[in-house]
This record gives sequence, structure tokens and C-alpha cells, in this order.
Amino acid sequence: MTKIFQLLTLIFIVGIYSTAFSQTIHDHSIWNNLTKKYVSVDGKVNYKGFKKDVARLDEYLTELSQNHPQKSWSKENQLAFWINAYNAFTVKLIVKNYPVKSIKELGGGIYKVNTPWDIKFIRIGNETYDLNNIEHGIIRKEFNEPRIHFAVNCAAQSCPKLRNEAYIGSKLDAQLTDQTQAFLRDTKKNKISSNKVELSKLFKWYSGDFKQGTSSVLAFINKYAPAPISDKAEISYLPYNWNLNE
Repeated sequence: MTKIFQLLTLIFIVGIYSTAFSQTIHDHSIWNNLTKKYVSVDGKVNYKGFKKDVARLDEYLTELSQNHPQKSWSKENQLAFWINAYNAFTVKLIVKNYPVKSIKELGGGIYKVNTPWDIKFIRIGNETYDLNNIEHGIIRKEFNEPRIHFAVNCAAQSCPKLRNEAYIGSKLDAQLTDQTQAFLRDTKKNKISSNKVELSKLFKWYSGDFKQGTSSVLAFINKYAPAPISDKAEISYLPYNWNLNE
């Protein structure tokens, strides 16, 4: 009887500690340190450095895998988790196959079938994800936040820059605004004047996201653009450069 009581007590204690751990909100300090070390202010990624420091990257990915978002977390902390997870696992995919000229070399060309974004290599909790699952099935579906398109990074030169710090729930709104403004200021990715704009294809591919809560894509852009754009401005789209962002 005593042994049974001791066993039940042990199970109870382990359960308490397990629950407490599962509800721990990440500070993302490992990813923060890695990005400061291997990502420049303008978003150039030192994949060779990441490859040499892959044990530290793997430590962070394991941390994410073992402590996934809980309903008790704020929406900001949940979203910060998934953005960091997307970016860190993307870096891992490149590092694992480095050197490559483009992320597109890592898969086939059939969308949602065999592209690099359809490789199921991301283990978080009891689920295995691909990058599309995280971006489209979780981030876009659950958070209704168009600025995430300037935060998730697809490892290409035309992508919004990989931020050289981790996203944190407590300052996520400011970080997303900063990313959006920086992307629109970057003349390699958007060329903006009052009557004519040459936009990143992100605004074409995800136009529905940017129209939510606004009258048009231009109305969204005008919230963050360096100069006001006429609602009658001529719109065209720049070619998308898929070369690696290094």
C-alpha cells in the first residue's frame, strides 16, 4: 500500500512539473543571440556561420519542439513563437543542405505537393509540420495579421529581411510595424511614388490578407509607406528574386 501511495505521489509531482514546463513562455534568447551573430542589419544571412553553430541552432529547435504554445499564452506570445519557429526551421533547412543557390533547389515545383515548403521535418509537440502548415495553416489562419508577411522569411533575396533579433510577444506589435516599414522603404523590393508603384509580388499573392479591414492593398500600404500614394496610382509588380539571401 505504501509503495502504491509513493508511486501515485511521484506521478502527481511529475505531472505538476510537466504542466509547469509546458506552460513556460519562451524568451527566445538562443534565437535572439544567433540572429544577432549571423544576420546583418539589412537581413543578409551568414549560413556558413549558422552551419558551424548548428548545435546551438538545434538546441533552440528542440526547445521549441518540447514547449509548444498553450491556450493560456497571449496571442502575441503564440504568434511570436510561430514566426520564430518558421524562420528558425527555414534556416535549419538551408543549413542542412548548404551550399545551395536557392531554397527552390530543395524540392520540386508542384505547389503543396513537393516544394521545399512541403517537406515535413518540423516536430513540435506531437505534430509534424512543414513550413506551409505553419505559415498558412496556423499563422495566417489563426491570427489575422497581414504584417506577418514581412516577418516570416523564405530565405530569398526578394523576401522581407530576416530580422536580426527574435520576435517577442511584449514588443511584437512594434516589431511587425518596423518590419513592414523597412520592407516598403527598401527600393530593391518596392519602388514607391505618389502616382506610380512597383510592388513586391507579396502584395499580389496575398492581396486578400492586405485588404482585410481596408478598402484596398494601397490603403494598407499607405499606413506604412514612406510617402503617401494616390489611390489612382499605376501599379505593377517587380520580378521575385529567389536567390539565397546571403
